[in-house]
Amino acid sequence: MTELIAQALYSGLLQGGSYALIALGLALVFGTMRIINLAHGELVLLSAYIAYTVESKLGLGPVAAIPIALVVVCAASSAVYFTVSRIKADREINSLILTFGIGVIVTNLVLLVWSADVRSTTSSWLQEAFVVGPLYSMRSELLFFGVSVLLMGGLWWWLSRSWYGRAVRAVSSNRDAAKLMGIDPGRTELVSFIVAGILAAFAGVALFSYGVIQPAYGAALTVKAFIITVLAGVGSIPGVLLGAVLLGVAEALTVTLASSALQELAGMALFLLVLFVLPNGLLGAARRRG
Repeated sequence: MTELIAQALYSGLLQGGSYALIALGLALVFGTMRIINLAHGELVLLSAYIAYTVESKLGLGPVAAIPIALVVVCAASSAVYFTVSRIKADREINSLILTFGIGVIVTNLVLLVWSADVRSTTSSWLQEAFVVGPLYSMRSELLFFGVSVLLMGGLWWWLSRSWYGRAVRAVSSNRDAAKLMGIDPGRTELVSFIVAGILAAFAGVALFSYGVIQPAYGAALTVKAFIITVLAGVGSIPGVLLGAVLLGVAEALTVTLASSALQELAGMALFLLVLFVLPNGLLGAARRRG
């Protein structure tokens, strides 16, 4: 029983890293513009299908699809921004409706191009077991957990050290004051959408490498990303990782000790519990006190 729980914790940790990679882009845009991009999960899914196409048509591994996915998904993310930026009145609620519509359009385009069949990678190298003592995982899970941690570290450095990163933080804090400092909010928001597209591209390739994909999966990815963003607290990159790992571990323990049918319920129960105890998120309040 102990080994079973240890394996569940290990699997939940790796799954949490993948969830964090999916949620980072949504968290960045939400923190900058206070807009929930409901098309974010569909952008992740688009990247996953690009990886599938590269593997099935060109015979290359999913990792080789990253450059193509970066170009396509960043272009799509920029298009979402230019569409949202045209909204002048009631920006929050109207952008929510608009991005939901964009997500539906992307889902149907994926359905038309790739059909409704369930897809998964055929790469034996990515699917091979990787053993760490008594713990088992797929090689792809461990690989992209490392990629997730590296990208989170890079995003934290970019936000805290680079000029554009500081501009993003300034716009998210006070848009009007940022204008007085010579910062163009529109350009800064576009940059945040492009960075979110980069993160979504990596997340999609990772998703295809260790799991299965289908056109209807995009909305579920958006929901998980939103849950993690709220758990983390607005603007907290370490909080995204912590919230994602907690969600992954909760789901893994539920599947191991109870039933896979309760997996989504466990995630929502954790979400409500954290909101009840810490309304500002796991690290949001501490960040404001600092």
